[in-house]
Amino acid sequence: MIDRLLRAWCRLTENLMALLMLAMVVLVFGNVVMRYAFDGGITISEELSRWFFVWMTFLGAAVGIYERAHLGTDMLLSRLKPGGRRALVTLSLLMMVGVTAVMLKGAWAQMQINLDVEAPVTGASMAWVYGAGVLFAAIALLLLVRELLLTVTGRISDAEIGQMRESEDLAQVDELHLDRSETFRKH
Repeated sequence: MIDRLLRAWCRLTENLMALLMLAMVVLVFGNVVMRYAFDGGITISEELSRWFFVWMTFLGAAVGIYERAHLGTDMLLSRLKPGGRRALVTLSLLMMVGVTAVMLKGAWAQMQINLDVEAPVTGASMAWVYGAGVLFAAIALLLLVRELLLTVTGRISDAEIGQMRESEDLAQVDELHLDRSETFRKH
């Protein structure tokens, strides 16, 4: 049930990120056209584009945590026995939970400080910018605690422990091989 909700949340978030990207493209491209063709511009386009980029980045980072898509290295992890891997991943997750909790506290404080600060162009509260950090940290904290609990209780198999991607290139190669092997198995 929770996995289904998380997958739905990821799809919804990815769609929101696509809309934010589309809005950024329209705003920036529209501003360029307005400047060169009509010697004017869309005043709020730069400010909104920056805000959309911040939100898109933080939302994408949260999805990356759920999908275990962040890059890492397993130089030490791959040399350990399953029990050692589980212990090291548990320690790593505990540190990530701690750092994320500090980030949540700091982002919340920044959001509160900036509630009455107005953005230069739109006049909107600058708390909206820091709200991205609050939302990310809250979601990341929940996802990391979930991952920690799954790891500690043994509901993640030894093969799944510490799964990470060494590089984006290798991840794409792995996905390509996986797709091809599934195609061959079907035939």
